[in-house]
Amino acid sequence: MNCIATLNFKVMRVSILLTILAFSGAVLAQPNLTPGASQMESILVVGGTAHLGTGEFIDNAAIGFEDGIINFVGTAREVDQKRYNRVVDVTGMQIYPGFIAPNSTLGLMEVAAVRASRDYQEVGTFKPNVRSVIAYNAASDITPTVRTNGVLMGQITPRGGVIGGSSSVVQFDAWNWEDAVIRADDGIHLYWPSSHHKHYEDGRAQLRKRKTYDQKLHEITDFFDRARAYAAGQTDKRDLRMEAMRGLFAAGDRSAKGAATLFVHANDAKQIAEVIRFKRAQDLERVVLVGGVDSWMMADPLRENDIAVMLLRTHSVPRFAEDDIDLPYKLPKLLEDEGVEYCLQGEGRMPEMNTRNLPFYAGTAVAYGLEYEQAVAALTLSTAKILGIDATCGSLERGKDATLFISAGDALDMMGNDVRHAWIQGRDVVLDNKQIQLYEKYKAKYDAQRAAGDR
Repeated sequence: MNCIATLNFKVMRVSILLTILAFSGAVLAQPNLTPGASQMESILVVGGTAHLGTGEFIDNAAIGFEDGIINFVGTAREVDQKRYNRVVDVTGMQIYPGFIAPNSTLGLMEVAAVRASRDYQEVGTFKPNVRSVIAYNAASDITPTVRTNGVLMGQITPRGGVIGGSSSVVQFDAWNWEDAVIRADDGIHLYWPSSHHKHYEDGRAQLRKRKTYDQKLHEITDFFDRARAYAAGQTDKRDLRMEAMRGLFAAGDRSAKGAATLFVHANDAKQIAEVIRFKRAQDLERVVLVGGVDSWMMADPLRENDIAVMLLRTHSVPRFAEDDIDLPYKLPKLLEDEGVEYCLQGEGRMPEMNTRNLPFYAGTAVAYGLEYEQAVAALTLSTAKILGIDATCGSLERGKDATLFISAGDALDMMGNDVRHAWIQGRDVVLDNKQIQLYEKYKAKYDAQRAAGDR
């Protein structure tokens, strides 16, 4: 009897081990993250609540698209379902336009500790000719973790220096950067020097003007003066840095050929005041403030000078001890009330990985007074307008790209967001990533151990 019991126990252990290996083998296989094929059949998403990105929503909605373009937006009662080859019933779920991550280094860095995978910054001080998009890694392992939270597009932005280079807007389901591009070289990024610094004396903090500030401001002004003269003149000598600046001086609206935006990275009120003066002095058409922690103090001049703000992530701490402890959380509401154009972005510590949290920054703003549909707009249409891609992206409207996703819960709630379907330009997006696979791997392990213990 003892021999038989021992044999049965060994058989059981082998069986459990084989079960664990089977599960592990399945989950250790790399997920199939091949970019989706072009849309071959018309699709109708019907039955959920559609948040259009325009500040409006539709209950019991129907969103239809074909050849990658939305061709119907309305209620389920109004649509002829027979027109579509495939009908996706999402009753009880939420429908959103694809969220957009501006000012992102996603795809420019993979592992911070590995120098060879950090490609977000080039050497030099004034380098407008540096194009971040050509370094964009469409096969990044981080990108799938972002898509599974509904972030389907982003502005890939260079860092470092005074002028870091040009950014480009991409979608997150592509073979390479050429396939990914939605708008190439949408703007130049200027990192405004800090005008003051904190000086501590007898335990008290005092603001003192930096000795190098005037010199740095003179260098910036001189560079822009030369760039304008180059753009206006005729010369046989080609200057790559000056060529890259041409778009900033293109007349007309944001859709004009060659038109580009100057994205100025600045936070404190003194910097913002200088940026406004600089815009006027340089007669720049399109200027966007990136960061803008003190933008609520400068709401009137920002609005009057048509300067939009890409707000720093709401999951931040106040800059100064005298600030309200919840100031970062309510900044979107403050700008909304003042009529300042803005969107949300995720610059900060570990920005690539934290891009997945972009929807939850908006959710925090809702908890501090922002209306829900305004928060959705801050991730979609408002961002698209600031990036100059709103003609094709950013909202669920007829004639725009079919870039959208379905969540079984509230996409702005970290406990509720559960993305079930996603499409980029009509293509089905694979909602899998290494983090999901690791979860399944260890869940299988401990489930098997628990089952063995029960026996």
